[in-house]
Amino acid sequence: MTENTSIARPYAQAIFELARDSGDYAQWSEALASLAIFAADPDMNALFNNPRASREEVAAVLIDLVGECLDGPGKNLVNLLARNRRLYALGAIAVQFEAFRAEAERTVQAELETALPVSAAHRDRIIEALAKRLQRRVELSVSTNESLVGGAVIRAGDLVIDGSVRAQLDKLAAAIGT
Repeated sequence: MTENTSIARPYAQAIFELARDSGDYAQWSEALASLAIFAADPDMNALFNNPRASREEVAAVLIDLVGECLDGPGKNLVNLLARNRRLYALGAIAVQFEAFRAEAERTVQAELETALPVSAAHRDRIIEALAKRLQRRVELSVSTNESLVGGAVIRAGDLVIDGSVRAQLDKLAAAIGT
């Protein structure tokens, strides 16, 4: 995976610069996400590695599958990656592009995991508090996990705030040596 990251970085950086210059991050995000989904498919991987399929044929198949998500520069990217036998790195390219985009737009993806469902008002207060703490716009996804017993866990980048009852019980158990 580290090799994919190293290979993906220059492509993601170049795509990010194209998106920044055109001001259209969303189109590139959509295109890269679609490409990454197809590239992760085992049948597509078999096609990428098939010695009887030319690089141009592989690129054409992928371009046809993704369809209207790809404009001219997107098709050029697929052709370039196929020519260099780098289509397998599309997932890593998409991930790195999204990291560059989030940094440029000063956004952070956060996850809120709670034992019980959260009201919209409570969700909004959490978003506001995280935005203030992180100095970024927060995009929050919410899920429930009954194994937390109570409370919540928030993850935003490297920040983890574990206010779950389960974590408190685990700390208590460690403190009394069980």
